Amino acid sequence: MKCPFCGHPDTRVIDSRPAEENNSIRRRRVCDECGKRFTTYEKVETIPLIVIKKDKNREQYDRAKIESGVLRACHKRPISADQITRVVDDVETEIFSMEEKEIESRVIGELVMNKLKDVDDVAYIRFASVYREFKDVNTFMDELKQVLKAEK
Repeated sequence: MKCPFCGHPDTRVIDSRPAEENNSIRRRRVCDECGKRFTTYEKVETIPLIVIKKDKNREQYDRAKIESGVLRACHKRPISADQITRVVDDVETEIFSMEEKEIESRVIGELVMNKLKDVDDVAYIRFASVYREFKDVNTFMDELKQVLKAEK
């Protein structure tokens, strides 16, 4: 690794440790030439994931959008921050395990709904009502009946 201070090509690693919940490695380095220390981070390079929206537009995958939707669905519900993080992590794990370069937003929405259904029925219905764009009370009631039938 080239020294950012003097540009010398030889530096040594003096300390390595996991960072960001084991998603990267933090390395402390020292330059053999000027003796200054600096930190580098090593991460796995991932292929950017593209989400195909309902209108066929494409945009880069953004975890924050899933988090935002789940948070809104779970608002004022007895659901911990850890549970919300777990839902988002599980959805993201499933998305990336597909190893696709592009994914339809519909698939992501279905994954989120399936995870929320296991956590809280009200959060599930809230998310489904926005995601599935219920047009009237009847479609909302149909979804609610499905949830109630599954509980029996």
